[in-house]
Amino acid sequence: MDNSEKLKQEIFDKVKEYYKLVHESKAKEQFLPGKSRVNYAGRVFDEHEMVNLIDSSLEFWLTYGRYSKEFEHKLAEFLGVRFAFLVNSGSSANLLAFMALTSPLLEERQIKRGDEIITVAAGFPTTVAPIIQYGAVPVFIDVELETFNIDVSKLEFAFSRKTKAVMLAHTLGNPFDLSTVKEFCDKNKLWLIEDNCDALGSKYFINGAWEYTGTIGDIGTSSFYPPHHMTMGEGGAVYTNNTLLKKIMLSMRDWGRDCWCDSGVDNTCGKRFSGQYGTLPFGYDHKYVYSHFGYNLKATDMQAAVGCAQLEKLPEFIEKRKENFNYLLDGLKELNEYLILPKTMKNSDPSWFGFIITLKDGVILARNRVAEYLESINIQTRNLFAGNITRHPCFEMLKEGIEYRVIGELKNTDKIMNDSFWIGLYPGMTKEKLEYIVDKVKELIRNNDFKV
Repeated sequence: MDNSEKLKQEIFDKVKEYYKLVHESKAKEQFLPGKSRVNYAGRVFDEHEMVNLIDSSLEFWLTYGRYSKEFEHKLAEFLGVRFAFLVNSGSSANLLAFMALTSPLLEERQIKRGDEIITVAAGFPTTVAPIIQYGAVPVFIDVELETFNIDVSKLEFAFSRKTKAVMLAHTLGNPFDLSTVKEFCDKNKLWLIEDNCDALGSKYFINGAWEYTGTIGDIGTSSFYPPHHMTMGEGGAVYTNNTLLKKIMLSMRDWGRDCWCDSGVDNTCGKRFSGQYGTLPFGYDHKYVYSHFGYNLKATDMQAAVGCAQLEKLPEFIEKRKENFNYLLDGLKELNEYLILPKTMKNSDPSWFGFIITLKDGVILARNRVAEYLESINIQTRNLFAGNITRHPCFEMLKEGIEYRVIGELKNTDKIMNDSFWIGLYPGMTKEKLEYIVDKVKELIRNNDFKV
């Protein structure tokens, strides 16, 4: 071992020591009901993530590098897909997934401005934002209560000659009805984008086998923001089995370039100065030829280094989320008279992101009052994101029927907007915290006359 390697090992040993002194001791602090914060989500890590991060920083490559390649390979292997690409956020993953379908390389299946994309209004805005920003038309369908996913009985009503794709999220980890949606897409030659940002590790039984969500449609997306199933701080991924979509997404992620050389590598194709592209001069440097209007959506190698360590823990994280969900469901099921509790979608095995609760019609206490009370006793809550995205200020400049369409009434979507909230079940949630949540929700119900 040379001096630099010896010094590096000493640094790693100190990092491990620091982790145990600062982070591990904090994680072991005693839970004090009412005083300790019960977060809805958070990072779960150990010295391995910190050592990887320091290793990458000492290498000082900074941009896409060896850890990024390792992460992409291991994520693809975990999901059982051919291609996975690291990006800088789940929102960028959704942007890249959608914009890939606008490539002229797709010929008659290319999404053009004015084409329609079927989706839901109950969710996170970045599932919808790329559609609107490009100039396509989102077509909103209502969702079901209990599963909080698309009401598939409305799909045929949403379809038109302009429909090109379906773009949906698996709500809080609960898979939507993939069998029906996939059959609908296949029948009508539509693209299917699975926003898998809240559902990494969820499975769905289709075609006689269990498959990971995000791998059943044409493109899947993930987010690695700290609250999600695993984290690298900021970060996301897109994945596909389609070779042409792989080529398009790689181009659009990396500035829209036609070249596929890795960062720091030249002339992979062997024809760097001998090609004809568009009306450019013959032999124009292939590294600066652009076949798409793209972006720079890459993450850093330091983020990927953290992600590689997190991937090792992902199976454990998934099982812990399932266990915590079942604990909350069992603890609160006696309140069914007052609350709509989440229901697992048929043919699915969810890797839950959160535990959603909806006040039933006739319950007179408002959702905000419930949430405010729980927050006051240090139980963190969240709404189901936008609730109904069409009611937000960003939609005030858009014309219904022209720039977006709504199929029927979004009755359940509005119900969720008004009466739903969710609480955490992430892997860092201890038994004491789960018990505290169950006890306080029960106490809140028992000590109030909720029914009209």
